[in-house]
Amino acid sequence: DSALVSTLKDMEEDILEGLKTQDLEEYLNGPFTVVVKESCDGMGDVSEKHGSGPAVPEKAVPFSFTIMTISVPNKTGSVRIFEEAKPNSELCCKPLCLMLADESDHETLTAILSPLIAEREAMKTSELVLEIGGILRNFKFIFRGTGYDEKLVREVEGLEASGSVYICTLCDATRLEASQNLVFHSITR
Repeated sequence: DSALVSTLKDMEEDILEGLKTQDLEEYLNGPFTVVVKESCDGMGDVSEKHGSGPAVPEKAVPFSFTIMTISVPNKTGSVRIFEEAKPNSELCCKPLCLMLADESDHETLTAILSPLIAEREAMKTSELVLEIGGILRNFKFIFRGTGYDEKLVREVEGLEASGSVYICTLCDATRLEASQNLVFHSITR
């Protein structure tokens, strides 16, 4: 949560500008709903290639997040006061940790990511109170794992966790189709 606090404090001007742009009260205390995109994907071999002897491959897996949107309730529902213009850009992506491990090393990834996942789960059901513009404001978080590599998601959280309608990365069979037809599939992806 300290990384999210730091990021929201860095976005203080954007939040206040968003309130002003949407003609909302400057002293509005929320609750602000923050949608966070989480990303985790292997980088492959990151070892330095110098010296004598065979190079031992060193793999890395970064875990990062991006603030996608911030919205606040109003009389007609909710209004968006911030939206990331380039959600897939590395410039808005905040690194949380860099693991020197192979993305297929289930035990290592689980050991490193378990505390992060536990903290994220706790934040889903709680509110953060943060001073923005001299006023204490309430923030709620919605986490979206849309930046996960499919293979990594299946390795760490199991096949069902990916959220994809497809049953695998090789064919176009959806979960429903696969449950009705377990025999005929072709590699199409």
